[in-house]
Amino acid sequence: MLSWMKARLFPVRNPRNFEEWVGNQFGKRLFNTFFKSYTEKVWGMNCKEISADWAAQRIKGLSLGSAIKNALFPQRYNGDRTDVIKTLINSFRYPRRGPGMMWEACAEKMKALGGKLEMGCRVNRCFYDETSGNWAIAYKDRQGDLQTIEAEHVISSAPMRELVCGLSPNVSERTKHAAESLKYRDFLTVMLILKERHMFDDNWIYIHDPSVKVGRVQNFRSWSPEMVPDPEKVSYGLEYFCFEHDGLWASSDRDLVELAKRELVKIGLAREGDFVDGCVVRQKKAYPVYDDDYARHVAAIRQELETRYPNLHLVGRNGMHKYNNQDHAMMTAMLCVENILADAKLYDLWQVNSDAEYHEAGPASTEVTTGPGLRLVPTRVVAAPELAPEG
Repeated sequence: MLSWMKARLFPVRNPRNFEEWVGNQFGKRLFNTFFKSYTEKVWGMNCKEISADWAAQRIKGLSLGSAIKNALFPQRYNGDRTDVIKTLINSFRYPRRGPGMMWEACAEKMKALGGKLEMGCRVNRCFYDETSGNWAIAYKDRQGDLQTIEAEHVISSAPMRELVCGLSPNVSERTKHAAESLKYRDFLTVMLILKERHMFDDNWIYIHDPSVKVGRVQNFRSWSPEMVPDPEKVSYGLEYFCFEHDGLWASSDRDLVELAKRELVKIGLAREGDFVDGCVVRQKKAYPVYDDDYARHVAAIRQELETRYPNLHLVGRNGMHKYNNQDHAMMTAMLCVENILADAKLYDLWQVNSDAEYHEAGPASTEVTTGPGLRLVPTRVVAAPELAPEG
């Protein structure tokens, strides 16, 4: 409390970085305890190098007073989340067997309408006929055989960097350089099955301890009991943030499982001898990196793609190099289909989630039509203002 009072009485004037902004709001002691190490684990950046603007968006409305008030008098969910601080939301919908249920239902509906779903394939090249305006997509099927499919429209959620470098006719050297300059933060989860000892009931716990590499621990039974059907077992997912090909990413699955076991015991969420099994799931390009030049690169890519390939549509987090949540990523795809069916640009997909608000915080229609072009996520502090693409 003394640290917080000092920060309120003698704040840093015009805070420029994450550390200064959070320190002003919560004091140095709470910043070091609850904000510093986790943020640096996720983004691989020192808090003094992260823009204060990102803190203002991600911790919007939260203060020490509101956190204490919520702890003493928890907010009750009455169906209206417009006045709930998003950091303190304590209730939301979740599929009983996980988000995969949505994709299974989507696939079944698509096939019932006569669509064809090809799984386990990899697109090699997208050929655009400038005369007819149609596409020929070359891909390898799961047997490794080269196949081609023709299309009037292409909706891509592939990483923007790879898509741009796989287009024919080739993009300009300027756009190719912009695509190759885009960066990503990668992610892996170590899934562990243990004996149930009722260590915690939360959906997830953020791990601030700098002596361990794990950044967050998920408790899958707390998401839904059906995800862990054996009542004598529990399944935790230990999340690690990394870059592809760095030491952590390149570690063997066996070494990662052993690391996760040691760290789970160290932080007090398991005991020696509790572990039954484990596996590793790697996710490349989980987070688009918003470095000093990303907005300029995305703007250059958008300008050429929208001019030369009018029936190529970018959606999703990787497709747009945009730090969308899962629901907003799906929204870009649905609104994209509305645009195609109407043969008009009814919605600007780049405005979805542009104000960094969750859907719980207001109507989706408001988010689609208002706000700046790109969501604020960690950006390094720079002297010159960051360029943003036209909305």
